[in-house]
Amino acid sequence: MRRSCLVLAAAATASIAAQPPLVPEIHAVRPIAPPSATLPPESSTADVTRFAFIVYGDHRCDCSADAPNENQAAHAQVVEALLARVKSRASTGRPIRFVLSSGDATFRGQNAERWNDVFTPIVERITQGANLPYFFAPGNHDVTGMPPGDPGRALGLHNMLTAFAHLIPPEGSPRRLNGYPTFAFGFGNAFFIALDSNIASDTIQLAWVANQLDHLDRRRYRHVFALFHHPFFSSGPHSGVQAPDPVTGQHGPDRVEPATLAMRTLYAPLFRRYHVQMTFAGHEHLFEHFVEHYSDGGRMYRRDDLVSGGGGAPIYVYAGEPDTTAYLAGAGADVRVEHLARPGSRTADNPHHFLVVDVDGDRLALEVVSVGAPLAPYGGRSRISLDR
Repeated sequence: MRRSCLVLAAAATASIAAQPPLVPEIHAVRPIAPPSATLPPESSTADVTRFAFIVYGDHRCDCSADAPNENQAAHAQVVEALLARVKSRASTGRPIRFVLSSGDATFRGQNAERWNDVFTPIVERITQGANLPYFFAPGNHDVTGMPPGDPGRALGLHNMLTAFAHLIPPEGSPRRLNGYPTFAFGFGNAFFIALDSNIASDTIQLAWVANQLDHLDRRRYRHVFALFHHPFFSSGPHSGVQAPDPVTGQHGPDRVEPATLAMRTLYAPLFRRYHVQMTFAGHEHLFEHFVEHYSDGGRMYRRDDLVSGGGGAPIYVYAGEPDTTAYLAGAGADVRVEHLARPGSRTADNPHHFLVVDVDGDRLALEVVSVGAPLAPYGGRSRISLDR
């Protein structure tokens, strides 16, 4: 009997040993190496009124979550073109001072290897090679679209915050919302605020952003820019525009994504109230430009909403015009949305790209720099002055 028990125990032990471990192998994300010259303290740049910065977004591969490797060759090509532009501007009166990304660094942010092996080495060509600060707002592929507390979001958020630990303001800083990837910084006469649009309905984040804007010295900060992933409006596959009925040719109501709806409902009125001048988003892998015109106190204002998701992810194309009827009805009679630059209906019309924004006192200018095929969305031009 004793021998039988020993045989059964040995067999059970062998069976357990043959099974895969219950806890998967865990890899740690490596923080991106920062530039040796970080952005100066806000107080030391108060007199700076002429400079430039770069914006781009959506760098992930066109692959599946199960793919062991992530190829970001297209992102690397965009960064090479970006570095060439940085070099050509270095000796001018408006050098590139930093780079902004609107998210989707990797296909699946919960996988540490996708950060360590692919995204981080490419970005370090900017932070280390060009010695430029790099700021980032998370996309849905980085942290998922799930609410706070979801395990998948928690892991993606942990990885993202670890990767950018040396690049964004630290916990405890007055320019950082503790526990969130939400932060702000000032440079020269411009103020920048980055938020997590995946949780756009989160009231803690909303209150923090409102507080930053409410206490801002607008005599110094003449320009206010916002960075996030989900645009207010777009005309690509994430726009919510439905395909026409094959019989009637009529379009059904837009199916607006929850994050987009929350951005329209909560942040658009906030940005009008505090006269945010320009927003940068991605999510759609193309370029387009909306302008919201509105009045406040008897004066007309405009907010330029840029969608720039051409940082290396698979290219999207035009799907149709978003329906602004409900948005405008809730915003008031003095609000008007203009679609200033539309994407193309073919892949070849929407090449990978990045944006260069020039600040010159109270004036702003925007240039779209394409990689490969030309991109001239403003009536055959790639550069436009944004008169306020």
